[in-house]
Amino acid sequence: MEVKVDRETGVIKLVRVASAHDVGKAINPMAVTGQIQGGIAMGLGYALFEGLQFEEGRVANASFADYKIATARDMPGATPMIVEKLYASEPYGAKGVGEMSIFGIAPAIANAIASLTGKRIKDLPMSAEKLFEQLKQTAK
Repeated sequence: MEVKVDRETGVIKLVRVASAHDVGKAINPMAVTGQIQGGIAMGLGYALFEGLQFEEGRVANASFADYKIATARDMPGATPMIVEKLYASEPYGAKGVGEMSIFGIAPAIANAIASLTGKRIKDLPMSAEKLFEQLKQTAK
């Protein structure tokens, strides 16, 4: 995971990501690659943008006008990697890849931010506002 951080605003931008997954036997490598790319996009949204806000027990951002999600413009250069190992206990030696490809994205982004800035954001989404506050505390 490679990120850029604007230290004056806290804005986090993904530059590049590589994501490797053991899929057993990739019966349709193009579809597997698509699943990994989709997982990267979903993980990116989960990590940096998506967050329900509540006011008096009600969802305050219940529409896409208020609930920010990742778009194609937010996607970094992505390198999906298929790792194949035949699993005799699975049909055709294949394993599922779908949601598995989401799991490592947020921790990888958090680690990249921490490596670059020395600041660790421990709750999602890792917004520009949260990072800006941490960066501002160091500047004092």
